Amino acid sequence: MTRFSSAALIALLAATPALAQDQAMSADVADAEGNAHGTVEAMPTPSAMMHVTIDLTDVEPGTYGAHLHETGLCEGPDFKSAGGHLASEGEEHGVMSEAGPHVGDMPNIHVPETGAITVEYFIPDLGADMIGDDDGTAFMLHAKADDLESQPSGDAGDRMLCAVLAEAE
Repeated sequence: MTRFSSAALIALLAATPALAQDQAMSADVADAEGNAHGTVEAMPTPSAMMHVTIDLTDVEPGTYGAHLHETGLCEGPDFKSAGGHLASEGEEHGVMSEAGPHVGDMPNIHVPETGAITVEYFIPDLGADMIGDDDGTAFMLHAKADDLESQPSGDAGDRMLCAVLAEAE
């Protein structure tokens, strides 16, 4: 059994939040014209789930599919540079799929009449190393709701807003 002095244990516990914050990734969310629409932040947690906070402004009221995409590039006008959804080998899209969901699949975002919303998600199996790999990762808000099962992307429509959490190298 390893023993720590009280001072060592306090120092270790005090350092833990700083280590997690050092790994936090955040980005500005923008449309294809570069207009700002909020921020997205991903922060590792001690439980090994990624805590993702999405803060959106000036978005038309409605329901929209939200995903993490496999490449950290947000080149307009269609954001196709971000590639497909962030996924591990063998995963299919959506929680309604037996082989799903992709690690980058998130619940739909319901934007109220104010056009502003903040949502928080905990995403299992998503590590900082996956977000910050060689090709990076992008957050994407689609033009329609995700149906949670259609392949490969939930029939969520065009890519409307994008943010680079980690840039492609």
